[in-house]
Formats: sequence, structure tokens, C-alpha cells
Amino acid sequence: MPKPTIVLVHGAWADASSWNAVASELQSRDYTVLAPPNPLRGVAGDAAYIASFLAQRTTGPVVLAGHSYGGFVITNAGTGGGDVRALVYVDAFIPDEGETTFQILGGSGSAFDVPDPTTVFDIAGYPGAPEGDAEAFLKPGTVHNSFAQDLSEADRWLIAAGQRPITLSANTTPSVTAAWKTLPSWAVVGTEDKVIPAATQRSMAERAGAKITEVAGSHVSMVSHPQVSIDTILAAAAHVAD
Repeated sequence: MPKPTIVLVHGAWADASSWNAVASELQSRDYTVLAPPNPLRGVAGDAAYIASFLAQRTTGPVVLAGHSYGGFVITNAGTGGGDVRALVYVDAFIPDEGETTFQILGGSGSAFDVPDPTTVFDIAGYPGAPEGDAEAFLKPGTVHNSFAQDLSEADRWLIAAGQRPITLSANTTPSVTAAWKTLPSWAVVGTEDKVIPAATQRSMAERAGAKITEVAGSHVSMVSHPQVSIDTILAAAAHVAD
């Protein structure tokens, strides 16, 4: 069995560079690594894009990893294109059919589960938006205190400056499929995650039958503690290669 291709899907308020530390180490071990853009426009469209990317840009077995909302996307894309053999979730949503991100976070203690979303998000319209939809940006204070609190101040400011927004509709649209029901899964749980609290991550991972590794990291543990994500992806890759 050839080495699987590793495909890394970023989450909201990020881009492919959020995987840089993980990707460079995997490349140094002779893995083909791809980190496609996640449109962040809505679950159906985002999953269709990633599934199409997998179908056209990969050959042979694939380990598909997702961070945060990227976990929502890989859950819906994992059986839609390419030869995906394993799923890896890093500080990520692992939804079942019918669940939304806001539903999963409701009552979880998440920093985003607040009565007034404008206390943590800056909301802005965008051209061509369906009626009632808008983009959500993280307020700088949210980045510093809740999203990436274990990174240096300079790195937190860079995240605040370069963040890619996600639409409100992407967070209110339900998951359609659950690839983890037919594919083996691994999960990295950030115990200091204030966006998707550890208990919520752990519950979803256990439901999916994922092999769980915990790390004392924020919501962006693949940036602050990349080795844990690297080791988890390597474990999934080794399973695929067996």
C-alpha cells in the first residue's frame, strides 16, 4: 500500500497556513500533503468543494483531516470523493446528521455561546448574500482571549488581521452525512479550548468511536502544539498503510 496523501482542511477564521507546522513535518517524512481552501460559505457547498478537490487532486488512499468547522466539512465530504480511508479531527466538530455548529455549542460553555453574538463577532454583509445572511469576523479580543490564547501576542494579532470570515448560514445549516460512521477516526482534543470545550469535543469523538489524544492547547492546538496533530495524523496514516 502506498503512503496515503494527507489532505488538511482548515476551519473558520483561518486559511491553509494554519496547518503550516503540521504540513512541513509531514512533507519532511515524504508524505504528499495538500491543504485546499475551505470556502466557509455553507456546509453543502463547502463539502461539495472538498469532495470535488479530493476526486480531482488525489490518487490512492487519503487521510482527511479537519480543524474546527473543517471537521464539519470533512464529515460531509469524506465519502463524497477520492479514496478517503481515515478521518482526523483536530479541535473539531464531529457532527451527526441533522446537527448544526450552533446547536452543538448550545449550553456547552463555549465562548461563542452568548446571548448577544456581537459581543464576540463583528458582523458584515457580503455581495450576493442570501437574505438574512452575513459574514462573522472574530473581534480582536475574542482572538486574544478565546481563540488562540496560547500563542504569542504577535501571532494573535496576525490571526486577527488575516482571518477569513465564515457565513452565519454555515453555522446554522445541518450536517447531511456522517462519514465517521463508515471510516476510522482519530481526534485531538484541546483541553484548554474555549471555542469547542473539551467535554464537547470528547463527547463527539467518543460517539464517533475515534481514537482520542488530549493536549493542553487552545482551539488552535495544531499551531501551538503541532507535534500532537502530527503524531495523530501519522497514526492514521500508518493504519491506512497496514
